[in-house]
Amino acid sequence: MTEISRDLTRTTLAIFFILGLLALSLWVLRPFLAATVWATMLVVATWPLLKSLEARFGGRRAPAVAVMTIALLLLLVIPLWAAIGIIVENSGQVAEILRNLAENGLPQPPHWIAEIPFVGARLAQSLATLASDGSAGLVAKLTPYAAESGKWLLAQVGGLGGTVIHFVLIVIICAILYSSGETAARSVLRFGRRLAADRGENSVILAGQAVRAVALGVGITAIVQSALGGIGLAVAGVPFASLLTAVMLMLCIAQLGPGLVLLPAVGWMYWTGEGGWATALLVWSLAVGSLDNVLRPILIKRGANLPFLLIFAGVIGGLISFGLIGIFVGPVILAVTYTLLQAWIEDELGKP
Repeated sequence: MTEISRDLTRTTLAIFFILGLLALSLWVLRPFLAATVWATMLVVATWPLLKSLEARFGGRRAPAVAVMTIALLLLLVIPLWAAIGIIVENSGQVAEILRNLAENGLPQPPHWIAEIPFVGARLAQSLATLASDGSAGLVAKLTPYAAESGKWLLAQVGGLGGTVIHFVLIVIICAILYSSGETAARSVLRFGRRLAADRGENSVILAGQAVRAVALGVGITAIVQSALGGIGLAVAGVPFASLLTAVMLMLCIAQLGPGLVLLPAVGWMYWTGEGGWATALLVWSLAVGSLDNVLRPILIKRGANLPFLLIFAGVIGGLISFGLIGIFVGPVILAVTYTLLQAWIEDELGKP
């Protein structure tokens, strides 16, 4: 009995010691965890592209890693940096617009606003009331919100700077993983095998396939929709088309769709009197917005032989639960859980 108690105490202390080490390690690595998860997802999704570039460079890894790193910089960091530059560059124009509004008030709304179904009459009446109140009425209505708006704006500017640093860290970790990806993959596979033998190793492989399938479906669909939407904005003559395209790409990756950019652009063109171009852009926007319903399922099904409903639920549920990174984490969790549960059932009952 004494020997059993001693072994139980030692085992309990050993477990607590291991858990403490793991918790402290995660606490130390906490500033890098989000960037590491993002980098891992990007590297897993784009690894075939790296191998293709390596073959084109005669089996040399360094030039392929350099090309992939520069591509990630162009895709992640440069558009955000350019967006910050455009905002700073046009801050004078924004200040001038606000000054004119403070001096002259709002103009009378165009007649077509009243013709909008359901909300047009009320919206037109509200805008007409604001315009009739003049600059004093506008300033009186906006003053209570000025302080909070200023705090929000400063927070967003600071957040953009932090996002740039975060993206740079992601690119650095991606470059490291590109250089030594095989070693990291072997370690993860050995860990999976140590946990659950062949089944654990297969789960690791399935997780990689799920990440690649989601990246193929979500990423390529977002790029195609953003490119087509940007072409529509440029042809229609909407200002800042390149900046709006970058915003559209982020919204498409976040599963919010290009409509949040395209439809306000259509409304702005109607407001400025460009009815013909606005109608053409509206038709184009509806076509671009519905493209993901066809393209994304096809691409995801090609990336992994998993039920599309499972992947779709993982993308949407992961986005709601974990934020943007959940687009990749959610499908991996559901795919591995689904496969392990299916294997557990087949061990006893066999395949259907």
